[in-house]
This record gives sequence, C-alpha cells and structure tokens, in this order.
Amino acid sequence: MQKINPFLWFDNQAEEAAAFYTSLFDNSRIVTTARYGNAGPGPKGSVLTVSFQLEGQNFIALNGGPQFSFTPAISLFVTCSTEKEVDALWRKLSDGGKVIMELQKYPFSEKFGWAADRYGLTWQLNLAGREKKITPFLMFVGKQHGKAEDAMKSYVSLFKGSSIDQVERYGAGREEPEGTVMHARFSLAGQEFMAMDSSRDHAFTFTPALSFFVNCTTQEEVDELWKKLSVGGNEGRCGWLEDRYGVSWQIVPTVLGELLGDPDPVRSRKVMEAMLKMTRLDIKGLQQASGK
Repeated sequence: MQKINPFLWFDNQAEEAAAFYTSLFDNSRIVTTARYGNAGPGPKGSVLTVSFQLEGQNFIALNGGPQFSFTPAISLFVTCSTEKEVDALWRKLSDGGKVIMELQKYPFSEKFGWAADRYGLTWQLNLAGREKKITPFLMFVGKQHGKAEDAMKSYVSLFKGSSIDQVERYGAGREEPEGTVMHARFSLAGQEFMAMDSSRDHAFTFTPALSFFVNCTTQEEVDELWKKLSVGGNEGRCGWLEDRYGVSWQIVPTVLGELLGDPDPVRSRKVMEAMLKMTRLDIKGLQQASGK
C-alpha cells in the first residue's frame, strides 16, 4: 500500500476527472469508486471518492463541494522521455485550461510547460529523456517563502524511509534571495516530492484542494503524526489538518476504509456518522460505532 497519496478535492467532477486523467497516462486505471450512503453528507448514491492510478502511482479524488480550488502552489510535475510525449500531454491537459508558462525551451529545460487543466489542477511537463514519472511539486510563496528547506527537514523527520536527495539554492545576484531553495527533491516513505521557494508576488498559496492522505496502521502512528504535523498549524475535522507551512494532510487509519465499506449499510452509516464528529481519527471509536 502506498503510504502517502495525493488527494484531489473537486466540487462534483471527481469521477469525470479521474476518467480523463487515466486516459492520458500509461499504466493507469480506476481502482475503486465509493459512494455516499444514508449518512451523507452528499446525496445518497452519488460519488464520494474515486481511487485511481497514474503511471502506477495512487491518487484519490473527492467530490467535496465548492469550498476549495486548486492553485499552482502544489502542482504535479511530469517527466517525459520524448518530445512526442510532452506535446501529446500538453495538448490534452491545457485544453480548456490556462497556460502559466508556455510550452517551449527554457534555460533549465529543452522543453517545459506549466498549465492548469480544465478542472484547475496544475501540471508541469518537462522533457527529461527518462521514464515518465509524476511528482507532487510544492512552491513556497507569500508568508511561506523561504521555508521550503525547513519544511523538507520537518517532513523527513516524521516518516521512515525518507530523505532529502537534492537541494539547489539561489546564488548572489539572482532574481530570488540568496540561499533560498531554487529546486529540491525529497522522498517521504517512498513518495518523491519536489519543492522550491518563490518570492514573486503570487496571488495564491497552499489550499486543502490538494492534500496528502497518509495511511496509518496503528493508533500510535495516527497520534504521533497528528501531534507533530499540527504543531503551529490548524486541526480540522475527519482526520484533516493544516501544518505550520499551510500544507494540508489527512492522517487516516487503514481500517477506516474497511469499516466504511462494510456491506451492512447500518454499520457503514454509523461509522460515517462517528467519523464526521471526530477531529483526530480514533480507531477504537470507529470500531465501536461499527459494532465490531
């Protein structure tokens, strides 16, 4: 099981978006579709979440309503092996969306483009001459500017099998403050991430529209991650939190999926009702609600 999954918040287009994304990438498929039951909060029978894979990597899409929108603060960075791959993805992902950086040659790449797709999710496409890979890319802007390195160190300390793999800094005389992160790669529990600082006057920052869903096997793990990630941030409901850098996480025990998927609709509804009342998720409380 993938430890950390990018989690995408849509108004009501999760099923449509997942089908669109899986049509674009190889080794991609819809895994499961969960629907709202009697407990809501969405209409009974409507799509709650869609789990899907892109290039073998797991993602989750939610129909959560209009509260949150994607921003370029977290994008999906795609490395492509050929120019043909870049061009094909660019045509489809930018269609009906908005171009942030035109697809062309740059000092750092033979071919690169950055665009928001028709749903607002942003993608960076890069001709890298190597196997296609999709990596969450965090850009620290506004009041979070200059905190990319501190955030990486904090995250790496929390997850086993994690490391900071590359850090390039801005030098003197560059367009950004000297010493801030120009480009970095780090890995959390096997999931690769990228990060950078940008001091430009961006009209956006991190939002819960793209969060990171963490699968936890024990209550001790849930409690530890919740405690450490929420320091200086904000605790939300149903296992959601915003850390001190503004990045959103969901700290979720793996047993929750099993309990919500119970074929007995009464037990499933009681678990959903219990979860909706919780901030940090409590395995024992969820199991008691289920009657198991």
